[in-house]
Formats: sequence, C-alpha cells, structure tokens
Amino acid sequence: MRNTENELLNNINSNYIKNRINNLGADLCGIASVDRFKDAPKGFHPTDIFPECKSIVVFLKRTPNSSNYAVNCVPYTFVNSMIMRIIDKLTIDILYSLEELGIRCVPIPSDDPYEYWEPDRSYGRAILSLRHAGYLSGLGVIGKNTLLINNIYGNMIQLGAVLVDIELEADAIATYEGCLDSCNICIEFCPQQALNGETVNQALCRPISNFKHQKGYTLQKCNLCRVKCPRAFGIKNK
Repeated sequence: MRNTENELLNNINSNYIKNRINNLGADLCGIASVDRFKDAPKGFHPTDIFPECKSIVVFLKRTPNSSNYAVNCVPYTFVNSMIMRIIDKLTIDILYSLEELGIRCVPIPSDDPYEYWEPDRSYGRAILSLRHAGYLSGLGVIGKNTLLINNIYGNMIQLGAVLVDIELEADAIATYEGCLDSCNICIEFCPQQALNGETVNQALCRPISNFKHQKGYTLQKCNLCRVKCPRAFGIKNK
C-alpha cells in the first residue's frame, strides 16, 4: 500500500493540487513554500502547527458584492458569516481529497477559533495569519486597511488554508500595486480611527466591527475600510 502511495505522490505537482481544489469550489488557489514564513512570529509559524509542513496551500472564495449596497448591517453580517462557513466546509472537503492521495495535511480555520488573546488590548491572533499566507502564496497584496487585495476580486474575498507534508512548487508573489501611495480613504473613513496604514487597533475596531447585540447576536456594523476601498471589487475590475 505504501509503495502505491509513493508512486501516486511522485505524480502530484502544484497544478494538479490547485486544479483539484478549484474543482471542489475554490475560486482561486495559490501555494507557498514553508521557507517563505521565516518572519512569522514565534509560535505562529506553520511548523509550530504541523512540524512536518513543507508547503501551504491557500485558497479563496469571492464574497458576493451585493451586501455592500445595504445601509443596514444585517445583510453584510449574513453574507460574511455564510462565506466563512463555506470556506470551512471547503477546507474539510480538501482534507478528504488530499488524504485520498496519501498526503498528510492540517486545516486552518477561516476565522475562529484561536488561542492567543490579550484582554487588555482586545487583541487576538489566529494560529496562522491567512492574509500573510495569501500574500506569500501569490493571491494578493496587503492594503492599508490590512486586508488582502486580489487583482481580480479585490478585498471581497474569504481565505482558507491547508498545511501539507509534501514539497510543492510555490507560486510567484504578486507584484501588482494594491493601494496607491496617495490613497488614504480607508484611514480617513474609519469612524474609530483604528487604522494607520500598517495595522489595525483591534481595541478600537472590535466594538463596531463585531458589535454585540442585546439579543446575543454578533453584528458587523462597520465595514467601511472594506467597501470604501477603490480596490474593493478588484484592480482589473474597479
């Protein structure tokens, strides 16, 4: 059985993996080699999650643009929460698919849960930064609003990732321009003044981006840094 798995693995390459994942429902897929994560904070490197990790497979789904036209926050909250569920379901489907090939893999959730939390700063950190993984796998560039910007779909995307124990050819890192140097729209429109062009102050952002309704719902009452961005719907399709 192991010889059969080895023969199968010898015929697997990056394009084969990406086509398989796209056929499962991803809109785009990119691959990063583990050595690209040398600057990851201690404890948040892919090998801190999966010591045998050699490559990181990152994929995305486009978020429907329609919810951005509503002045009520409920449609956007609904769409965003559903897309996260879709990505997480896709992640599970990818695990099954890669396991069939004899590849050992570990999933990364699209959002919650995570362990790291600083209550005094309302600061949380996922086990792996998906936006940085997206950048390192060639799926986009990080904007001043701290969101990943893809040239086709803009920042209206949701990311997922799987760590694998085989070496795959990495995709080229994107070199297109995300934010214009002269553009500070996301910073200027932020009602909490939580952005500085490099990072986001989570303590200022969370009270309205993840607003706790008295009935117990979590509502995303603010997404201005996303929808006001001139690259929100893509660089080629502004």
